[in-house]
Amino acid sequence: MSNVKKTILNSSGTDPNKILPMKYKWAREHYKKGVANNWTPEEVNMQKDLETWKNPNILSEDERRLIIWNMGFFSTAESLTANNIVLAIYRHITNPECRQYLLRQAYEEAVHTDTFIYCCDTLSIAPDEVYNMYMTIPSIKAKDDFVVDMTKSIFDVNFKTDSNENIQRFVHDLVCYYIFMEGIFFYAGFVMMLSFLRQNKMTGVGEQFQYILRDESVHLAFGADLVNTIIEENPEIWTAEFKAKITENIKRSVQLEYEYAKDCLPRGILGLNAEAIHEYIKYIADRRLERIHLPKVYNAKNPFEWMSEIADLKKEKNFFETRVTEYKQGGMLSWD
Repeated sequence: MSNVKKTILNSSGTDPNKILPMKYKWAREHYKKGVANNWTPEEVNMQKDLETWKNPNILSEDERRLIIWNMGFFSTAESLTANNIVLAIYRHITNPECRQYLLRQAYEEAVHTDTFIYCCDTLSIAPDEVYNMYMTIPSIKAKDDFVVDMTKSIFDVNFKTDSNENIQRFVHDLVCYYIFMEGIFFYAGFVMMLSFLRQNKMTGVGEQFQYILRDESVHLAFGADLVNTIIEENPEIWTAEFKAKITENIKRSVQLEYEYAKDCLPRGILGLNAEAIHEYIKYIADRRLERIHLPKVYNAKNPFEWMSEIADLKKEKNFFETRVTEYKQGGMLSWD
């Protein structure tokens, strides 16, 4: 079979067990970046974090609230994203090189889930306090409910990408999963938690989030390439009405993330406040729109230019030998 016959969807000639020859080299490149970025939470020393967390005089109540709120959202959001990959997306994307990346991403989501188990265990945080927040905290529940509702098509066991209408629905759900969930909903939390790292507070937790951000940068890039390729191969689905719907959904996701930021930062801390986070999320949303070839909405400026440096993780600490080594792919990341 010639590789020119391969398509992302509905390619009857594609053998999902035969990865060579490859057509979508970008999928392979994302896979290799993921492998080069490999890490586990236990590699991060959390001793200073434990000492800080136990000391009632170091962190304010608002700082503790921000940490708990972000752990509460991310701990279940990572499981939600993994379920999307394993139970829905993988079933419809039969292309073998894309499936190889999806398997890698599913592993990374498992590592992220393990990270929050590790953080809760290390800091002796009651797991019920963290893992029930997606049901008990309205701003977290609203984000999770939004994603679940927006991706329900691909979870339908009878759903097939056998028509233009269904391919459009599939792309709609992919955009929600990759662009909204991983590309917008995670980023307020990244700014908040990396602010701790920047100020040398809770550095272990901050580094865990830094590693997660590194992974998510690749997830987002793969998702955008996947969406763009499906549209390129099925241009009839890319209607003006559909584009407008995606743009409106992105506006909704920005508003939900703003509500979450107000919940996390009721009074503002660490040089952060909800309004600055809102501006940042609008800036990020414009980047996401451009990535899938849609016009910007907000023309917002980045109020956290330091994110460019702190998010480009070029080095790792070897805590057993206390030296620094370069990551092979660190300089290739695109955080926004």
